Amino acid sequence: MKHVAIFRVSGADALRMYQALLPETGDMGRTRVNLHMEGDETLVLTASAGDLSALRAALNTWLRLMNIAYEMQEIVKYE
Repeated sequence: MKHVAIFRVSGADALRMYQALLPETGDMGRTRVNLHMEGDETLVLTASAGDLSALRAALNTWLRLMNIAYEMQEIVKYE
């Protein structure tokens, strides 16, 4: 895969986000997504694809999923 994007998210909730998102990782047709932790508070998302259109679509999906995981943690904190 020739196109790669890497996102790092740091914070106390990174491990919970990682655990929530991990089941969704793997090959998604034209893209591959990997999640891992750097230390205890940094979640790293690596997305790769053979073409930019596929990478864009994967990033839209994954950034939305990460946002939902974050928002759900905020809701749970206040209940």
